[in-house]
Amino acid sequence: MDVLKIAAFSDGNTGGNPAGVLISDILPDAADMQLLAAQVGFSETAFAAPEGDGWRVRYFSPETEVPFCGHATIALGAALVRQFGDGVFPLTLNQASITVEGFRDGVNVAAALQSPPTRSKPASPELISEALALFGYTSSDLDPAIPPALIHGGADHLVLALKSRQALAAMRYDLKAGQALMRREGLVTILLAYAETPRLFHTRNPFASGGVYEDPATGASTAAFAGYLRDIGWPHGGAIDVVQGEDMGMRSRLHADIPPTPGSSIRVSGSARMMDEA
Repeated sequence: MDVLKIAAFSDGNTGGNPAGVLISDILPDAADMQLLAAQVGFSETAFAAPEGDGWRVRYFSPETEVPFCGHATIALGAALVRQFGDGVFPLTLNQASITVEGFRDGVNVAAALQSPPTRSKPASPELISEALALFGYTSSDLDPAIPPALIHGGADHLVLALKSRQALAAMRYDLKAGQALMRREGLVTILLAYAETPRLFHTRNPFASGGVYEDPATGASTAAFAGYLRDIGWPHGGAIDVVQGEDMGMRSRLHADIPPTPGSSIRVSGSARMMDEA
């Protein structure tokens, strides 16, 4: 099967989060998709097949299926542009219907997804304590302006906002312990964030639930985080920019547009580069 390899949310011709994309006439069996995702080895592979006026899409990490993956959606958008030209493509996921817009930006390809609806709620003190201990943080490392929370924008995440860039850079954890915590709590990732300004964030995303230590760019958690900032009245001014992957040597750039309606979809956009042509 011809799996495209595309780095989503790239920073020019470097960085980004690699994703596999397979576009086929019909979706393979789930077991075959899981096997192929493991063989590709990226944090996610998106599988898409025509359905009605749009596309049926499923996402697999090397170990599990996930309900929504932002960077693989951006990669899929780039692949659809290459095959069909610029356009807005309706996508039917396991639990939601969204769109991805793909367009050529000069010589590069870019894409923008519309996330599923967002929501957030406070995280329990017990979960916060366990997550802080996992990463070797204490409550004094947290930014009190952005309290820990459970956030959702197509998938569930825990967000821990840190008050220094140094604390973010120092992130370390045990993969097996992180996997046990995330799978028990139903978390796809844990999002660690630092606010350089009200509109510029640095983030890291451990993805132990999928058997991946860290993602260099995570569109799903960016959408969920943007929705959470809206929920708490953060002065985002209608949009945020996110730099992710710097501490991995895979600098990535994500942009999120935040409409005022609570719970509404977040538009997350970025560039994509074809890895086979790099």
